[in-house]
Amino acid sequence: MRKALEGVRVIQLANFIAAAATGRYLADHGAEVVIVETAKGDPIRYTEEQEGRPQDMLENTTWEYLNGNKKCISLNVKTDEGREALFRMLDTTDVLITNWRLGALERAGLDYETLKERYPELVYAMILGYGKTGPDKDLPGYDFTAFFARGGYSENVRRRGQDITILPGLGDNNVGLMLAMGIVTALFNRNVTGKGDFVSTSLYETAIFNQSMMLLGAQYDGLALDYPITKYENMNPLNGAYRTKDDRIIQCSMPDFNPRFEHFCQTIGRQDMVDSGKFLPQAYMIANGRVAECIDEIQATFDKYTCAEMDQMLREGDIPHSICYSWKEILEDPQANAVGAFYDCTCPNGVVRKVTHTPVRLESEGEMEGRTAPLIGEHGREVLQEVGYSDAEIDAMLESGALYIWDKEENA
Repeated sequence: MRKALEGVRVIQLANFIAAAATGRYLADHGAEVVIVETAKGDPIRYTEEQEGRPQDMLENTTWEYLNGNKKCISLNVKTDEGREALFRMLDTTDVLITNWRLGALERAGLDYETLKERYPELVYAMILGYGKTGPDKDLPGYDFTAFFARGGYSENVRRRGQDITILPGLGDNNVGLMLAMGIVTALFNRNVTGKGDFVSTSLYETAIFNQSMMLLGAQYDGLALDYPITKYENMNPLNGAYRTKDDRIIQCSMPDFNPRFEHFCQTIGRQDMVDSGKFLPQAYMIANGRVAECIDEIQATFDKYTCAEMDQMLREGDIPHSICYSWKEILEDPQANAVGAFYDCTCPNGVVRKVTHTPVRLESEGEMEGRTAPLIGEHGREVLQEVGYSDAEIDAMLESGALYIWDKEENA
């Protein structure tokens, strides 16, 4: 089946996660995405210790999920030959994705203002830490810092008196999909105007947007100003997380407390909580300081049942809830596998591992593909031939170091 972005050519001049996630989304929907790497390779090829996987260039699941379905060329753009090759590639490119800092792009002559003169139809897409303007626009930005810490997650998504464990890549993946949305919007506009555009987003801006409800609530003298909170300061016990008899946690979610409370209590066999008159309406419960009592009563009920028993009870009552899954459970979850969240990836060493798909589907495209991610510079010769280089010219670039192709046999 035809993919929606077939015919769109993309250069990914970036490293780490967020911009690569953008490129993966475009590649999954048919775009030809070419990664431009250094000879050493993207730093994400060397982050195995914190992810619990082996250090093996031939089995890197992080690299696979970010860069499957792409090609790769390794150019030294600090050389005249490498830079010229990149410009020749740009002659036939629709989208350039980068996360280089603004100063580095300007020094390399790859900033938007310079390139738009030579490539007026180019969609120039950039991910930044803090945005393209403002006093901190030049600060280095990672999702741990610009997204989680500066963006409000680390301070507010924890219980008072406790630290938070940050998950690597969460902010990056989120921002990467935001940039993909901007790119597709710019391509749509180019079809009308014939002109390219400068598309940008940042870790910080996306974190702010994600937390709109509580950020806007912080303008008032309400609960938003009290974060981080303890479990007893959650003014809606039906939005709580409760521990079961076998030490599992089930998260409930019923923002509309008043119309839901009686049915919830009946579902878990606690009609007495309704009959007591202590907890309805919600404003009465809060005004009379009974939120903690309500939470404790619900927890006392959960204490009597195993996770499986309570899950079944809540399912039968159609109560919005979920068991808090481990990563191992998600990998094995029938629902995750039924929707195609994973595909079986055959790594270059022959080992098969589950790898995540990007989470957007088009019915017209059929099943999503998951081709193995490239080794460093793997498609260098092919990519340069496509823009008119002869074998002799390519060999000369390999000899001079302007081009590099990682050899599996030499690095065994």
